[in-house]
Amino acid sequence: MQAFAWYALAAAAEIAGCFAAWAWLRLDRSPLWLIPGAAALALFAWALTRIDAPFAGRAYAAYGGIYIAASLAWLWAVEGQAPDRWDIGGAALSLAGAAVILWGPRAA
Repeated sequence: MQAFAWYALAAAAEIAGCFAAWAWLRLDRSPLWLIPGAAALALFAWALTRIDAPFAGRAYAAYGGIYIAASLAWLWAVEGQAPDRWDIGGAALSLAGAAVILWGPRAA
């Protein structure tokens, strides 16, 4: 469960950092939004390195499922758009894939 907490922190930081750039470029916000955005992206990178996995590629692949679900939570909580059934189904599939990557039995 500790891995999930690190993944959740990484996802929140990545989405916030990317949203700062979105706000600047798409919502006509000040370029000063990029300062906390850059800090959030640095936090994202740091949090992702806290995952206890022997290979970075596997940790990043599993993160993809968490990122998808977190992005839909952002869509709902921050942007006020409820995910539809296709969003939820896609997120469920991606989380199932992340679980297989994280907890699938490995040959010794």
